[in-house]
Amino acid sequence: MITKISSFFKWYIKHESTAGITLLVMTIIALIISNSVFSEDYFKALKTYYALGFGEFKLKLSLFHWINDALMAIFFLVVGLEIKREFVEGELSRPTQAALPIMGAVGGMLVPALIYVGFNIQTPETLRGWAIPSATDIAFSIGILSLLGSRVPLSLKVFLVALAIIDDMGAVIIIALFYTTELNIAYLALMFLCFAILIVFNRLNIKYISLYLIVGLFMWFFTHESGVHATIAGVLLAITIPHKKDTSHHGQSMLKYVEHTLAPYVSFLIMPIFAFANAGVNFDGMSFAQVLEPVPIGICLGLFVGKQVGVFIFSIAAIKFGFAEKPNDSNWGSFYGVGILTGIGFTMSLFVGNLAFPESEIIDGVKIGVLLGSLFSTLAGYALLLMTTKKKNAIA
Repeated sequence: MITKISSFFKWYIKHESTAGITLLVMTIIALIISNSVFSEDYFKALKTYYALGFGEFKLKLSLFHWINDALMAIFFLVVGLEIKREFVEGELSRPTQAALPIMGAVGGMLVPALIYVGFNIQTPETLRGWAIPSATDIAFSIGILSLLGSRVPLSLKVFLVALAIIDDMGAVIIIALFYTTELNIAYLALMFLCFAILIVFNRLNIKYISLYLIVGLFMWFFTHESGVHATIAGVLLAITIPHKKDTSHHGQSMLKYVEHTLAPYVSFLIMPIFAFANAGVNFDGMSFAQVLEPVPIGICLGLFVGKQVGVFIFSIAAIKFGFAEKPNDSNWGSFYGVGILTGIGFTMSLFVGNLAFPESEIIDGVKIGVLLGSLFSTLAGYALLLMTTKKKNAIA
């Protein structure tokens, strides 16, 4: 029995689609609980405060913020490692390879933001949410694409992964520039001191992962206290992790070793926990008219319409002007289908939404917009790809 369970989990983790399915299951559970007799307990538990640390480095946060500030810092560490690896040796390492997903990502961030602003221009207090529909959930979108198996050419999967990674990088920049609260200069200086120490570790080719993680932990604390969102510490730590082949890490670079070690925990533990804590919304007393309010409709149409239009138009422009080439073995229908899937904002959009409207009643509208936009993008993208791709026969 133990062998069978072990084999199942090995299979489960290796299959990309399961990460998306896990997020979907946790979202459904969160929606059910938040609309059941346990609704009050669910929201009360998220608001319960817990202290962690010692001496002056003791931090007291609600469970919700431990998830969004601490666990998500680990998620952004893995995102940062992916971005660095792709730029060093992956699909983004050469300009000709990087041009198409970069242009697609720019369009996929710009057009949704403009659509959101268009719906919210008359309500200045909600304009802070302009970045919410600009994000792509890499796990969910790749998971949906993987459900189609060999019908979808590898080139389109690579395009979607690269675009989602660039989207995440854009989200990091947006968070750092636009969702930073009042700065504490002393803690900001300590954050940069930690970053400088990590750079020295990198230059000296120090091979002990524990040293990077210890300094990274202090950097996370200083970042949180500085007013910059704490998840930025994960990205800064990722930048300093060495990417040189090293026999002490099973023949892999430290970067690849850390990324491969953390990725399963991020995909099957951290992100599902995040989805469970953030997707819950109580529909009691909610009317259809509220769905059509500026925030939810701006987010929904930004994700469902803005992402696909922005990605496709900017990608077409890059191809037509000779900056990039259309992915191999793909047609325009399947390419557009992948563009629709970039509208699955889900976890990343929810994350940005919580930064834009912390402790605000507006957040329920954000959740509705994100869930509807992501749902429409999932159904439409999957349907179009099913129609525009052919099933490949297995070779006997």
